[in-house]
Amino acid sequence: MNLNKAFILGNVTREPEVRSLPSGQQVTNFSIATNRFYTSSSGEKKQEAEFHNIVCFGKLADISSRYLNKGSLVLIEGRIKTRNWVNTAGAKQYRTEIIADSLQLGPRGAGSPSGSGSNYGRQPAMSPDTETSAKQEEIPVIEENYIPPSDDNSGSQKPVSFEDNAADEIDVKDIPF
Repeated sequence: MNLNKAFILGNVTREPEVRSLPSGQQVTNFSIATNRFYTSSSGEKKQEAEFHNIVCFGKLADISSRYLNKGSLVLIEGRIKTRNWVNTAGAKQYRTEIIADSLQLGPRGAGSPSGSGSNYGRQPAMSPDTETSAKQEEIPVIEENYIPPSDDNSGSQKPVSFEDNAADEIDVKDIPF
């Protein structure tokens, strides 16, 4: 059995190029940079970048052309393919690409060089006043022992426990297997 599978998580290095095949199907090309951090034998910390050529067809091409910008974080799942052709000078050329089977967009703002985030949907630029009021949405993190603010003004708070209610509702004898 053979397997040709690639998973790449990195930042887009150039705006996606959109083309159409003679059949009318849309194709998008862009590249992604992945970084590797390591310590050399002399103890020096080093960083190494690798660049990957990505090709998307059909619906993925449409999504990537609309939502990916330079600096966007993206996860690509696909297969590796090497194309070859003879150029106008008669020399044979090779190009290794990842043909995307699926993609997952990173969070807004992840990996962008300016820190303001990728511009999903390529919306018009905001004025400085609007930009400060429209900061990124914060995704709340709820800890295991989260104590919610009390509804009454008594000030007393107690941890929320879901196990007590679950024990009352489920009886092992009621499970059919």
